[in-house]
Amino acid sequence: MTQHARNTEPETALGAPAGIDARGRDVTRGRGGRLELLGLTLAAGAGVLFVARPEFYEAVVHIFATRAASLVH
Repeated sequence: MTQHARNTEPETALGAPAGIDARGRDVTRGRGGRLELLGLTLAAGAGVLFVARPEFYEAVVHIFATRAASLVH
């Protein structure tokens, strides 16, 4: 999953130029790994649903439009 770089020296920049060893930098373990996996799973499921059942999205858009119109009136 995504790994986040944490700078151990506050006076230096996080981005190291290519080809240079980034000393003084730790890579923290992905704390949001489960949330990232859940988000990717939901996005993949929505993509599959969009391909398999396109009328589902038409119904969702219709429901949102109807509710929005009822709030205006």
